[in-house]
Formats: sequence, C-alpha cells, structure tokens
Amino acid sequence: MNITADMIKELRAATNAGVLDCRKALQESNGDIQKAKEWLREKGMATAAKRADREATNGMIELYTHGNGRVGVMVEVNCETDFVARSEQFRNLAHELALQIAAGAPKYIKPEDIPASVLEYEAGIARARAKDEGKTGPVVDKIVEGRLDKFKDEVCLLRQVYIRDESTTVEKILMQNVAAIGENVIVRRFQRWELGEGATQA
Repeated sequence: MNITADMIKELRAATNAGVLDCRKALQESNGDIQKAKEWLREKGMATAAKRADREATNGMIELYTHGNGRVGVMVEVNCETDFVARSEQFRNLAHELALQIAAGAPKYIKPEDIPASVLEYEAGIARARAKDEGKTGPVVDKIVEGRLDKFKDEVCLLRQVYIRDESTTVEKILMQNVAAIGENVIVRRFQRWELGEGATQA
C-alpha cells in the first residue's frame, strides 16, 4: 500500500512519534491508522521498559490549582537530562499528570507503594462483603482479589484511567512519552490538597 504524507501527518499528530516510526507503523499495519497506533504503542512500551533502569535526576515540579483554588496539586516528574526537562513535551506531560492527580485524587504512585496494612484492611472489607453476599470457599478469594485490583486501579496514579482517554491508563501515557522523548521519565512524588480537607466541623 502507498503510504502518503497525509497519513504520516495524521499518525504523528495522534501519537507524537517520529516520521520514520510513523511510516514503519503504517507499513506494518497496511495503512490502518488504528492498527498503526497500536503498533507504535506496543513498540513504545518495549522501548520504555528498556529505559526504566536509567537514573532520572533532572525534571521539574509542576504546580496546579483547580476550581478557583479549591484543589491544589504539586507533582515532581523526573527525566535524565536538563535538555529534556526544558522541552515542551516534557512540560506538557508534567501538566497532564497534575491534572490527572487533581481529577483522580490518587493516594499512591504505583501498587508497590500501598502499605501492607492498607491492603489487609481492604481485603478484610472485601471478604466480609463477599460472605454477606452468601459466597463461600475459593469464590471468596477470587472476589477479594478482584476487589483489591479495582482498589489499586482507583488509588494508584499509574493504574488510573487517563482522564482524556478512557481506553488507556496513565502508565501507558507515561510509557508513550518515554518512547517519544527517548529518556526514562518517572513520577517521583506528589501531593494533593483540597480546601477544608481534614478540618474539623464545629
């Protein structure tokens, strides 16, 4: 199939991938834009995984407020070089992550950050609910596992559904950016505040 400049342009606009990568993706997927996106996404995930061990000590701290100052977010996003830290793509990514934190209100970055005591507590609630619903035996364990997975999807930033595209997750968006930028990028830490949070009512 003949791959046109317009097809490459459309794919680039959708994925931020390079011209050669877009051409290759379109060739591999016989000109199907959707399949080409998937091809680039898979390639990006593989490339990003190889970069995950590289040290990332540059980056930026992004500040964001939402709802006329009712919600505030501070997030530190790191990359390998100062050059990338100053790039528009990296800064856009940091801003998108801040928006996600404001909207999604995650408590942790990844599942490994959840304390064992929290998981035990959630598992206890899930187990009690399953038994209240009349479930017994190995079925209960399956239900607990499923509900813990759902809990992780809700409270871990990287496992959350991306606010701008429900078909993907924050982790996949991060991996796509790693592949496009060519450096390891990590979310180091974040804090989210909501007006009146923790205040005691008189």
